[in-house]
Amino acid sequence: MSMSQPFLLHINTAMNEAYVALSRGNELIGSLDNDNPFDHAAFVQPAIKALYEEKGIAFKDIKAVSVVNGPGSYTGLRVGLAAAKGICYAMNIPLICLHSLDWMALSAKGMDVDLICPMIDARRMEVFTAVYDTSFTYIIEPTAMVLDRNSFQELLEKHRVAFLGNGAVKWKALMEAEDMVILEKAGTTLDQIQMAYNRWEFKKFDELAYTEPFYVKEFYSPAFITKKQ
Repeated sequence: MSMSQPFLLHINTAMNEAYVALSRGNELIGSLDNDNPFDHAAFVQPAIKALYEEKGIAFKDIKAVSVVNGPGSYTGLRVGLAAAKGICYAMNIPLICLHSLDWMALSAKGMDVDLICPMIDARRMEVFTAVYDTSFTYIIEPTAMVLDRNSFQELLEKHRVAFLGNGAVKWKALMEAEDMVILEKAGTTLDQIQMAYNRWEFKKFDELAYTEPFYVKEFYSPAFITKKQ
């Protein structure tokens, strides 16, 4: 790999399992993971520091930061984006935000299916989901959906569909179909690295000052409500 390839930092706290990673170009050079969703906030900054030290990379060597920016855990999204924006602001480097469902959909590469449907568990019978064709173009754009047995009936009548992610477990419990593939684990560190590097090459960066988590639907807390712009 050319020595001119950039060092990129990658953050993903959108799901129950979080990680930070370093890459050079589209090659992973190191990562650290955390599987306790209640510890993501405490995990991120020390993990980044430890990874830099382990790999002998200086903060000034990082050329951009990518973050999986939703949908997903509301708290996790805020943790990840805050960390990414803070580093980008301090170092004056670009921010690259990636949609969780796009990232998850890449796990279906090479599968013998017609459509790809990543699902993120949003509690009870609700999921965040989207549907893609095999060129990763939206058939159904990201949405919040309460699952029932008829949710994807028309698609399953005509297509072989891959359902991906922790939300697909709910769907599997509701529905069994011959032309349905279930993959409970979706989205990898390498997929994020490849997506981020593609964005880097085309200089497709996000506005540091105005970027917010992609919640899909309104975020609610007892004190206030923030609407997705």
